[in-house]
Amino acid sequence: MESVMEKLVSLCKRRGFIFQSSEIYGGINSCYDYGPLGVELKRNVKELWWQRLVQKRSDVVGLDSSILMAPKVWEASGHVAGFTDPLVDCKKCKGRFREDELDGGDASKCPKCGGELTQPRQFNLMFKTFMGPVEDKANVVFLRPETAQGIYVNFLNVQATTRRKLPFGIAQIGKAFRNEITPGNFIFRTREFEQMEMQYFIRPGEGEKWIEYWKEERLQSYLDLGIRQEKLRFHEHSDKELAHYAAKAYDIQYEFPFGWQELEGVHDRTDFDLQRHSEASGKQLSYFDESTGERFLPHIIETSAGCDRSIMCLLADAYREEKERVVLALSPLVAPIKAAVFPLVKRDGMPEVAEKIFTDLKDSFSMFYDESGSVGRRYRRQDEIGTPYAITVDTQTLEDHTVTVRERDSMQQQRIADSQLAQFLQESLQKRSR
Repeated sequence: MESVMEKLVSLCKRRGFIFQSSEIYGGINSCYDYGPLGVELKRNVKELWWQRLVQKRSDVVGLDSSILMAPKVWEASGHVAGFTDPLVDCKKCKGRFREDELDGGDASKCPKCGGELTQPRQFNLMFKTFMGPVEDKANVVFLRPETAQGIYVNFLNVQATTRRKLPFGIAQIGKAFRNEITPGNFIFRTREFEQMEMQYFIRPGEGEKWIEYWKEERLQSYLDLGIRQEKLRFHEHSDKELAHYAAKAYDIQYEFPFGWQELEGVHDRTDFDLQRHSEASGKQLSYFDESTGERFLPHIIETSAGCDRSIMCLLADAYREEKERVVLALSPLVAPIKAAVFPLVKRDGMPEVAEKIFTDLKDSFSMFYDESGSVGRRYRRQDEIGTPYAITVDTQTLEDHTVTVRERDSMQQQRIADSQLAQFLQESLQKRSR
């Protein structure tokens, strides 16, 4: 029997959400391409995050830093020396595992075959490449393993040009790369991924207040996307789990089909990052408070979300199997297509009327036109990709200019004047998005 994850992966490929990268060549492990529907879903997720974190706030500004940065950035941040996973190999089946995957079992035995394991070796997760024509040590650069460092090294640039006073944040969406030893669970853990991070700069001593604020704000953002509350929880990092730079850290976790896993991190990073970059670069990254005459290094509250994990969460949470259909009950906020238009049959002038309705609406909404197969089958196709509404042109349309509008989740239908469709969709989508 197929698991929910297997069904989701199949649906994503079949309907054009997500494909295996380089599939015609056998694929490349843990790399994925977003298809026509997937790229729309991803764009919606990123735009909503940007609106919430930047456009609708007066205390956060945006940044887009380079993927390639000076190697000294990663030395100062601790990534060159410490961004490692302990790795063990099975002497029998040659399997490779992270040491932390063995928790709860016999740490000396392979979890697959029971064979003997090697001693742990440290494995750096950063991808190396070379800048310039000569491949030697002097020209080594790294693909960034996180977007946050681009924000820290630009702190003074942003603060000076925007004249921001504390507290304020800098937000960024961008690609990051980690040479994960054991990627898996579809797009949950991949080697190339997109981060949505915000670094909030505060006065020393205010960490407790602001980490509580951002915990609740970020949790609410997932609830506002329609994620079920019972599937979300906070996990506070223990002293053993706490990263070296953090005074306190929380994960927002979601109960995926493969268990509770991190969706987003909210961390109190203290002044660690600005301190390290100040020391390594020789540039003073302190903040001068004109009102008090104080100069100090700001502390930082970080919110770090994975765009791909957010999409994985949305897909898993929306997936429904009903008696006669499969439904993606996506929030209209993120649904790739807002409404589909069908002629009941391909004759009697219905396709021409349906195409005009489609053309009139597509400038304002993400629309889809379909005249292939029975109308019931067309409904099912739209249910499976999460389209909230389906608009059908039938014989009555030709008489009184009304159409049938079917709602995805309830499957209820109502007649709407074709001239009122834009207003109806606008009001209905806004209402269902609250």
